Amino acid sequence: MSTDSFYADLPAATDFAAVADLDAYAPVPDDWTVLHSDVLNSTGAIAAGRYKDVNMIGAAGITAVLNVLPGLVIPYVFGGDGSSLLVPSHAVEPGREALVALAGLARSRFDLELRVAAIPLSELRARGGEVAVRKLQLSPGNTLALFAGNGLEMADRLVKDTDPANPFRMDIPDDAGPPDLEGLSCRWEPLSAANGVSLTLMLRAIAPGSMAEAAVLSESLAAVQSILHGDAQTAAPARPETMRFRWPPRTLWPEAKATAGQGSVIGRYATILWQSAFQGIAERFRCKVGPYDAAPYGDELRTNTDFRKYDGLLRLVLDVTPAQADAIEAYLADGHQAGRIIYGTHRADAALMTCLVFSLEAGQHMHFIDGADGGFALAAQAFKSRLADQQ
Repeated sequence: MSTDSFYADLPAATDFAAVADLDAYAPVPDDWTVLHSDVLNSTGAIAAGRYKDVNMIGAAGITAVLNVLPGLVIPYVFGGDGSSLLVPSHAVEPGREALVALAGLARSRFDLELRVAAIPLSELRARGGEVAVRKLQLSPGNTLALFAGNGLEMADRLVKDTDPANPFRMDIPDDAGPPDLEGLSCRWEPLSAANGVSLTLMLRAIAPGSMAEAAVLSESLAAVQSILHGDAQTAAPARPETMRFRWPPRTLWPEAKATAGQGSVIGRYATILWQSAFQGIAERFRCKVGPYDAAPYGDELRTNTDFRKYDGLLRLVLDVTPAQADAIEAYLADGHQAGRIIYGTHRADAALMTCLVFSLEAGQHMHFIDGADGGFALAAQAFKSRLADQQ
């Protein structure tokens, strides 16, 4: 019996608070596989000012796989310097080939090493890992996958395992052709923090068992919302006052390098420059130019962001005041001191947004959010340091 429609058939929650209802997550079928990618030494690249390149390649892992699996609805999550997707058995090989091609492009055009791996769910479970999933509906036709369990963390460790006998890591040939990255773009200016601080945070409950973990998740979300004086949606980085479109966009060159395919990067740059001019006109006059209609697209974009997500760790990117950032970090520090959570945070003055546009006409597009200057990658450093101390 085919399990291809497993994720597509799941009911969708409409409130992010449902993230804490761990009993509502459905175990991913045993014949599915995690396709995982991770930029090697992303912190070094970020220290060199290349955080936008790192974000681009991280989001490109999702784009490359989705583009070779048209019509297949699968769950995925963006991690800043990499991504994870789960696919049924027949989609593993084309998904592997897409990630290998992306790793070749990352090396040849971005001078970044992308580690990629394909890890069957059955193998993760044999090692004590678990992955369950549910859907959060952001808008009609656009959902965000939420993941419970330790399986994606385990997948990340396995992709970083340098043992030559690692059966999951994929070798990257020098002649790997470029992947199809149609739809990947990053033309918006950084989302300057209207309240002063772009706070990236990640946390995980220490207590074992789904009930204890659910309680920590629920309490943590409630505490953050109390500090924000309302729903965390009010602290979303993408808001009318933070979104600015500049022409020509500063990020056209990395987009051209990523999406040129077999063609000329300069030719692709010229094409994007021309396309973005029409987008700039539409944004300037709040009108429709071709398929791009500035007003409804902006509303859809702000709804379809992943500034709140869960993949075994609660991950948030919030636009907050310095006092709110202090209060949130104090709450997290108290929870860590009490032995309830492991956490990591990073502060910046802006957030970054990388876009994946499936169809403008149908309003199908997703926008990946990360803190500027390293965001999740640097929050992860602090998280891992506390995890090592705790262990």
